[in-house]
Order: sequence, then structure tokens, then C-alpha cells
Amino acid sequence: MSETLAEGAAAPDFTMPASGGRTVSLEALKGEPFLLYFYPKADTPGCTKQACGIQEALPQLGKLKLAVIGVSPDPMKPIEKFAGKFNLTFPLASDEDHKVAEAYGVWVEKSMYGKTYMGMERSSFLVGADGRIARIWRKVKPEAHAAQVIEAAKGL
Repeated sequence: MSETLAEGAAAPDFTMPASGGRTVSLEALKGEPFLLYFYPKADTPGCTKQACGIQEALPQLGKLKLAVIGVSPDPMKPIEKFAGKFNLTFPLASDEDHKVAEAYGVWVEKSMYGKTYMGMERSSFLVGADGRIARIWRKVKPEAHAAQVIEAAKGL
């Protein structure tokens, strides 16, 4: 696991396959602000709330010229199914080897029912047009997330 990223740090590089046959990369986003949000698993209650909230906020985020990418450790097939089921138009990327999650420090030890395991921490990174991390949210509350992002993006 990498050291924890801090606000002001350069966003770690990434290239991942994404929903709709897209590829997302830091290189392609150069010069524009974006939100990279990590979620544990496609089509689960919290992840669905979060994704649908962001989808609803896309018109406002678009006015702020903010691109959005959701990232999970799922393979592309469940991601495509999730995107289709909820009409999610922003890219959902697959980080199956969790290299990107590790670079952002969100592949962490979790525990459930007394068992510990490695998994994706629900976290988000707002990256400015300069490629630096402007804002970090850890252990995100799915319901409130879109509003927090809109508010922070206004300051970019």
C-alpha cells in the first residue's frame, strides 16, 4: 500500500477499461478537472445510491466542466450490467488488479463479521485541471456525496 495521498499532491497515473467500451486515463484528462471515485462493488445498495446520486448531479457537474469516473475492482461484465441497469452515462472503470486503488491508497484491510479481508474503501478524489488533488473524501457517505462534490468543484 502506498503512503496516503494528500491534497495538493499530483494525481497518480492510471489507464483502465471503462463502461461503454471506453478507456479512461490520467493522460486523456490532462488540463481538465475530474472526480475519481472508488466504490467497493457494482450493484450493491450503497454503491447504487452513490452512482445514481452522481448521475443525477451530472448536469450540474457538467456546468462546472467536471468529468466523473467511478472505479471498482469488479470485472467489466458486472460493471457494464450495473451501468445499463441504472442508465449510468459516466464511465465506470474496472481496476481488477487494484493497482490504481493501491496508488490512491484506497485498497485497504476491511472487516466484516469478524473476518478481515482486502477491499476497496469508498473514497473520492477531486483533481484540478493542474493534475493535483484538490480534495479527498474518505469513507464517503453515498447519499451526501454528490452535493459535497458539487460544492467542492465550484472552488476549482
